[in-house]
Amino acid sequence: MIETNQNSDIQNHSFELARNKVQKLKTFYIHFIIYLIGLSFFILKEYFKIGFTVFPFNQLNSFVMAIWTVAFLITLVDTVVSFVLFGKKWEDQKLAHFMKASNKTQKWK
Repeated sequence: MIETNQNSDIQNHSFELARNKVQKLKTFYIHFIIYLIGLSFFILKEYFKIGFTVFPFNQLNSFVMAIWTVAFLITLVDTVVSFVLFGKKWEDQKLAHFMKASNKTQKWK
């Protein structure tokens, strides 16, 4: 009975980790696509002198793009670090550690 509950806990935790990773990756891809669109409009505005009168394209300037680029790079580093450094092996080790700690604190009746 206890082993079944532990397997269920491990499966639930693994599912939750996978769901969080997929959500993080999806958020990164959406940010990347929006950033590329904004960068394209900035290049059109600054280098090809195309004037945009529609918000938010008329607000694109070097300062905004610099801030946006830094934010995008932070998102990129965060995503890469979480997928490369904290990969499947690390997740499995942490999961085993938490399950071992859970077993030690479990009270038997």
